[in-house]
Amino acid sequence: MNNIPRHIAVIMDGNGRWAKQRNLPRSAGHRKGVEALRDVVKKASDLSVEVLTVFAFSTENWKRPTEEVGFLMNLLREYIRKELDELHQNNVKIVTIGNLSTLQPGLQEDISAAIKKTKQNSGLIFNIALNYGGKDEIARAVTKMLKEENIEDLSTVDKIQKAMEKYLDTYGLPEPDLLIRTSGEMRISNFLIWQLAYAEFYFTDTLWPDFNGQELVKAIDQYNNRSRRFGGL
Repeated sequence: MNNIPRHIAVIMDGNGRWAKQRNLPRSAGHRKGVEALRDVVKKASDLSVEVLTVFAFSTENWKRPTEEVGFLMNLLREYIRKELDELHQNNVKIVTIGNLSTLQPGLQEDISAAIKKTKQNSGLIFNIALNYGGKDEIARAVTKMLKEENIEDLSTVDKIQKAMEKYLDTYGLPEPDLLIRTSGEMRISNFLIWQLAYAEFYFTDTLWPDFNGQELVKAIDQYNNRSRRFGGL
C-alpha cells in the first residue's frame, strides 16, 4: 500500500446483530466490539494513519433503552481506564468531538484526564465521537460563528465556508479521506456531514466485532485503487 489515507473515519455498526446471531445479550456484542476497536487502533497506528475517527455514541443513541445506554457509558469508562496507559506508551493522542456536557461527570473527568495525558503525543490521533451528530455539530458551529464573527465579514459563500470550518468540532484535523461502515448498511447516519463531502466510502458486510486490522488493510487496499478527482477531471 503506497497511499495510506491521512484520516480514516469509521462507523462501527453490527454489535447487536453479532450478539443476536450467537444468542447472546447485546452487551456481549458491545464488549466484543471493544476488542475489535483495540485491534483497529493498533493497526492504524502501525500503518502511520494520522487520524482515526470512530463513531462511538451518537446524539440519537440516547433513544436506546436506558439499561443499554448505561452499559455503553460504563464500557467506555472501562475502555479508557484500561487502555489509556498502553495508548500513551504507543504515542497515541486522544481527542473527542461532540457535545460532552451532557455525559456523566465521572465519564467527563476520565475523558479529560485521557486527553490531558496524551496531549503532547505525536502519533496517531484517536478521535472519539461522543454524543455526536452531524446536524448538531453544524448547528452549534453556526451559533458560535454568528456570535463571534462580524456579519459584514460573511458577505460571500466562500467566506462563510471558511469561517464555519473554524467552529466545527474537527477544526485543525484533515478531512476524512476514507469512511468505513461495517455490517452492510449503506448510509452515513448523521456522521461528519460536512467533513465527508469528498471522502471515499467503503461498505462491508462484516459486523463490527469481526472487523480487525486485516479488514482495515482490505479497506485501505481498495482505497488505493480509486482515483480521487475532487470534482475535477
